[in-house]
Amino acid sequence: MVEVELYDDERIDYLLADNSMKIIQSPSAFSFSLDAVLLAHFAYVPFKKGKILDLCTGNGVIPLLLSRKTKGSITGVEIQDRIYQMATRNVAMNQLTSQIELIHGDLNHLQTRLLQSHFDVVTCNPPYFPTPSKTEHNHNEYLTIARHEVYCTLEDVIKACKRYVRPGGKVAMVHRPGRLVDIIRLFRKYKLEPKRLKFVYPKQGKEANMLLIEGTRDGKADLKILPPLYIYQANGSYTEEAEDIIYDRK
Repeated sequence: MVEVELYDDERIDYLLADNSMKIIQSPSAFSFSLDAVLLAHFAYVPFKKGKILDLCTGNGVIPLLLSRKTKGSITGVEIQDRIYQMATRNVAMNQLTSQIELIHGDLNHLQTRLLQSHFDVVTCNPPYFPTPSKTEHNHNEYLTIARHEVYCTLEDVIKACKRYVRPGGKVAMVHRPGRLVDIIRLFRKYKLEPKRLKFVYPKQGKEANMLLIEGTRDGKADLKILPPLYIYQANGSYTEEAEDIIYDRK
């Protein structure tokens, strides 16, 4: 591991159970959640080579996790400067600068910095909620931008995914079930045909609170609904499947 400088309330956590990767987190700026771990596990990525793009990359957690699954090149895009700086230090700390490139920019305005129709896979853990009024904003601007559609709408995200994925390439996203109809409508509007859909439940008997969806650019209609994922057992401990994902056992 390469030593890096920490700022303000930042800390270094272990990213994986085997302690082989570390990640800089900040309770006031950005800390990754289970959503990112599930998306990195769900997304198809080519093992030996290929080009992968992660939009709304945050502190780089998804590129870091994907580097365990592929030898391909990975590019992450983050709009918030402080969080982008965290991501660059995370990549350096884990000695992955030869595989992971990070871009500080707005996914709506990257046409001069990224080649269109270039990536084999595009992943995204976007803001989930429509833009609130000013009176509803979180007092923490970082969290407001990460959670709400302040700088990009769901349509902006899906349009960007289509812009940069190659024909026949895959787009994988994590989101909330309440936006499923919007997601499928926008996928099809931008020629991303939904192919795999998985619902995530806190535990049996509860409503789904996450979904994972993958589409293929210019693909034919053939959506597979995958078996559900339950995170917790009745006693509050992780299910075996959730443990396998969270602790990188499979």
